[in-house]
Amino acid sequence: MHILITGGAGFIGSHLAERLIAEGHSVTALDDLSTGRVSNLKAIADNQAFRFVEGNILDLPLVQEHVDQADVIFHLAAAVGVKLIMDEPSRSILTNVTGTENVLKAALKDKKLTFIASTSEVYGKATKFPFSEDDDLTIGATKNLRWSYACAKTLDEFLTLAYVREVGLPAIVLRFFNTTGPRQTGRYGMVLPNFVQNALEGKPLMVHGTGDQSRCFGHVFDVVESLIRLMDTPAAQGEVFNIGTDQEVSIRKLAETVIAMTGSKSEIQLIPYSDVYPVGFEDMNRRLPDVSKLQRTINFRPMRTLATIIDDIIAEKRATGLH
Repeated sequence: MHILITGGAGFIGSHLAERLIAEGHSVTALDDLSTGRVSNLKAIADNQAFRFVEGNILDLPLVQEHVDQADVIFHLAAAVGVKLIMDEPSRSILTNVTGTENVLKAALKDKKLTFIASTSEVYGKATKFPFSEDDDLTIGATKNLRWSYACAKTLDEFLTLAYVREVGLPAIVLRFFNTTGPRQTGRYGMVLPNFVQNALEGKPLMVHGTGDQSRCFGHVFDVVESLIRLMDTPAAQGEVFNIGTDQEVSIRKLAETVIAMTGSKSEIQLIPYSDVYPVGFEDMNRRLPDVSKLQRTINFRPMRTLATIIDDIIAEKRATGLH
């Protein structure tokens, strides 16, 4: 099959492109390189089954052209990372809502199988754990612009599922939980690559708030495996899936683990949120997914350990001299 990946030069998109080509598919990666990098695609850049197109998902004719040529669409292009969302909320809203609308409109023409990337952020301030796909969502006040990302992605989900119901669009919503691994940049506040980078350089690891907040970190290879299986599972169409691991770790413990695994002499510094983010930021104490629906549907769930993820990031940074 021919597969279009928007955001294909990004962290998840580039790994997905590699895997799809290894599976015998052809791939077009559409990316405006605002957060993606051409270097992420170097392993497949010369492969005849791969094509890179520099362009923006806000360009509807361009999106329509490449959706028309594809059998399956993975819409991963988005403004990502809490820091970017807080720094440029209006751009993030436009990209995440209008971009998704363009992809869905283009897919409607021939009812192409379409995957829409969403996020664990849509659960907002929910206090029922673990988060299940059918749970109510609790978003914060509009004055706290952090929630603009959650609201934009929630709207993406509503629009996707509306097209599923109204016209039978074969679409699947993916709620990603802290996917990490090789190639992820720390540029937009992604915590694990930042920790590893600083540890290798002997710099302090900056932990925001108390460090007691916990997250679940899933390996990008497990996430890609989930996407490949969902693509081959007709029963998944029209559904929403949590994509991540349910193994929790506090951010302070994460920093301690990175220091131990790198053999670093780095210290941990606690930084108030007000020193990092503009007014209108709130953080959540936990992000814990229920992944039983994913397991039931595709007989798989992300299981690679945190130690494996950290090992892979350390190996990449040492191999590429990024420290």
